[in-house]
Formats: sequence, C-alpha cells, structure tokens
Amino acid sequence: MPETKVSIWRQFPSSFWAANVMEIFERMGWYGFYAVSSLYLTGAVTDGGLGLSSEDRGVIQGLATFFLYLFPAVFGALADRYGFKRMFLSSCVVMIPGYMMLGIPDGFWGFLAVYFLVAIGHGMFKPVVISTVAKSTNEKTGSMGFGIFYMMVNIGGFLGPIVAGIVRGWDWQYVFYCSAGWILLMGVFALFVYKEPPRDEEAESKRALSEVFKSMIGVVGNGRFFLLIVGLLFLLVMGSKWLEPQVYLPAAAGWLIINFIWDFAVRGSAGSPNSTRLWLLEPMKVGEGRYLVFLFLMAFFWTSFNQIFMTLPEYIRDYADTSDLIHSFGPIAGWVTGVAQSMGMDTTEWGRAVLEHGQVKPEHLINLNALGIIVGQVAIAYSVRKLAPLTCIILGSFITVLSFLLYMVGQGGWIIVIAVLVFSIGEMLASPRSKEYAGNIAPPNKVGMYMGYFYWCVALGNLFGGLLSGGLYQHFGPVERGGVDNTNAMWLIFAALAMVSVILLSFYDKWIKAHPRD
Repeated sequence: MPETKVSIWRQFPSSFWAANVMEIFERMGWYGFYAVSSLYLTGAVTDGGLGLSSEDRGVIQGLATFFLYLFPAVFGALADRYGFKRMFLSSCVVMIPGYMMLGIPDGFWGFLAVYFLVAIGHGMFKPVVISTVAKSTNEKTGSMGFGIFYMMVNIGGFLGPIVAGIVRGWDWQYVFYCSAGWILLMGVFALFVYKEPPRDEEAESKRALSEVFKSMIGVVGNGRFFLLIVGLLFLLVMGSKWLEPQVYLPAAAGWLIINFIWDFAVRGSAGSPNSTRLWLLEPMKVGEGRYLVFLFLMAFFWTSFNQIFMTLPEYIRDYADTSDLIHSFGPIAGWVTGVAQSMGMDTTEWGRAVLEHGQVKPEHLINLNALGIIVGQVAIAYSVRKLAPLTCIILGSFITVLSFLLYMVGQGGWIIVIAVLVFSIGEMLASPRSKEYAGNIAPPNKVGMYMGYFYWCVALGNLFGGLLSGGLYQHFGPVERGGVDNTNAMWLIFAALAMVSVILLSFYDKWIKAHPRD
C-alpha cells in the first residue's frame, strides 16, 4: 500500500507555529524602536530626540545589542534546565517595564542603563524561540522551517517600524508604549497557547545548576579558554568607549600574550593525565572548534549586516533626496486622501506619518528590507532547499557586498529602495541558513545552549558594527556634524568587510569538506 504523502505544512507541530507567532510580537517590540533608534539618539532635542553624537549613538547600539546577543548563551542553558515556557514568561517580565522606562532618560548613561534592561529581556527570549524551531524541525523540514521562521521575524520587523514611524510623528513616547504593548501580547500568547516541544525534562531537571554552567563552558572549551575569551571581550567592549584604540588594543594583545605564556608554563609542568588540578592550572582546551570558527567568521557578516539599521537611517536623513519617490507615489497618495476626505475624514495631519522635513521618513525606506523578506523568503527557502547551508551563506554574503556598492551610485530615493531590496535577497540566503547550520551540529540535549552560542557571532557583529558605524559616520558624514562629507568611502569599507566574510567562509567551506567528521 503506497504511503500517503503529507503536506510539508502539516509536518510542523503546534509548538513550531506558536513560536512563530510569538516571534512576530517580540520582533514588533524590538524593531519598533530599534529601526528608529539612530534617529532618536541623534535627533535634535527640539524634535524630541536626545541630541547625541553619531559616535555616542554607535557606542550605545553596539554595547546594548552586544550584550543582548551575548546573554542567550546563558539563558539558553537555563532554559534547558528550567523549561522553555518559564523563560518566555520571565523575558516578558523584564522587557515590558524596560520599554516603559526607555523614554525617561535624557542623556547617554541613563539611556544606556535602561536599554541594557531591554537587552537582557530580549536575550532571554532569543535562544528559547530558536530552540523551539530547531526541536520542531528535522532534516527534511529544517530548511523550510527556518525559512518560515525568518519570514515571521520580518513580519514583526515590518509591522513594528510602520507603527513606530506613524506614532513618532506625534510623540516619541508612543513608540516606547507600543513596544511594551507588543511584548505584553507575546506574554499572553506564551501563557495560554504555547506548549513546549518534546524534551527530556526529567533528565534536565535533575541536573544541578553548576552542571548546566559547566556544560555551557564546555561548548567553548574549558575554564581557562573561557576566561581568555571573556577577558578579551571585556577589554574590547569597555575600551571601545572609555579608552583610545592605542590603549585598549595593546591591552587586548597583552592579555592574549599573558594567557599563551601561562598556558605554555602549565603544559610544561603538567602531571599525570588523571591528576586533578585547580582549573586555573589547567592548559587551555578548545571545545567545539569547528563551531567556534564558524561563529567568528559569521561575525564579519553581521558587522556589515547591521549597517542597514545603524548607519542607513542617519544617511537617509542627512543625504537622501526622496523627491523622486514622492513624485512617483504622489498620485496614489492623493487618491487615498481624496477618498478619505470624501468620507468626512480630516487628512491634514496624515503627512506626519510618512514625511519629515519634506522627505520620506528613513524607517519607511529601511522597512522595505522586511517587506522584501516577507514576500520572497518562502520562495527563496524552497528554491535553495537542496543547497548546503554554507553555500547559501556565502552566496548571500556576496550579494550584500553588491548592495553596499549601490549606495555609491547616487543618493536618490529609488537607488536606496533598490539597494535595500538587493540587501534583502542576500539576507534571505545567509541568515536563516546560518541558524540552520548551527542547529544541525548541536547535540539533541544541548540545542538551547548551542543556539545561544550562535548569537555570539551576532553579538560581535553588533558590537563592532555599532562602533564602526558611529566612528565612520562621525568621520565621513556631514561637515556640520564634524565629518569630511565622503560617504562613498564609508560604504566601500562596509562592502570590503562583507567581502572578507565571503572569502573566509569560502576557505572554511573547503576545509570542512576536506576534513569531515569521523
């Protein structure tokens, strides 16, 4: 009797769809503010902004999002121990008050402190939702499943900024209230609808918390190697704001040299293989080496990727001439307002939702990135389902290089639209498949932890992306803001970073194929 062919849509369990709906609300909350954060942080105080410099803006975005994507490594391990649903609800308890307080600070330090609270909440959510997707898919449904998930990410990333772009025309406080409201809806859905995917709850619940963190460190290696990485990141993160590069970069190099000398010394005095020694006296040991190298290489991709949210909003505000877009869509806008007026509506204030100082608001142009992914993600995921994840990642990274070069062609509205949509194609190829690759190599009982570590590459990309964005735009941006007015050089640097990712990932792919696992 022939087997009944089951539709691929029916092969996903309810937990998969529940996680996707929750992801929409969470992304609406995050991108509702993040997409306009550059404008709020550097906007004039008279317009409701904080009036910070581009450099300070880059530091805030880099540091806060760095820790946002660093925390999942910890919270993923805790979710494996205490349960996914508890972590979902705990994240809501942190995020909602964080967003409600985000509009209170009026300076660098106060805003950074509250934004850290928001980052912690999103860091709690991330590894759990991606782990649910990983546990709800298999080799046959993985590519399609992660493609659907990434489409849902962008539905939230599309709707959130639309609402934020409209309400900020009246008051920035409404942006923060909206983000808190979306997270509240996500919490309600988690409480009443979400059911955890199958996992060995009995075995996980019996694990001591110390074993959870020991296992978490084991992904990186041992305590000594973990200390090396944490110390290096601390120096780079803290030094980026409070020290000059000629101070913190040599300090970071010195930290590496000290650790390697110490490692050489303890290896020379090593006792028997079975002897127990203090962890500080043990030689460094690398854990999942292939995985760590992959994360490091993907950091280059995320550094360039983040410029669409960090640098592009300021660039559009300061340089773009969107009169061509206004001219193209003027008749449609006139028809819509005409219909509304015929129904008795007052449309005199409608322009505030779309335009600012006679130009299209930056967030509406950037939002085309999410719209492009919503429209094309499932089709692209299906068309490349038979390609290896690394092949898709490399191809997608190369397409992002082309998108950055397009900004050097001109500053018209249509050029920006095309560049953003080309970037979206690269993102659709690279981002979801990178998560799929990370989930595939994780042990079944440590998916949450490994997916948490996946976000380390995103964390580094946000850190260096924020610092580069602020520093480069401050230097190459408008003269009135202290720059040299040469944005083409800036976009060329970002394109070069993306190209470095393409080259290194190509070498990594060849090495992986030449050295398969036993």
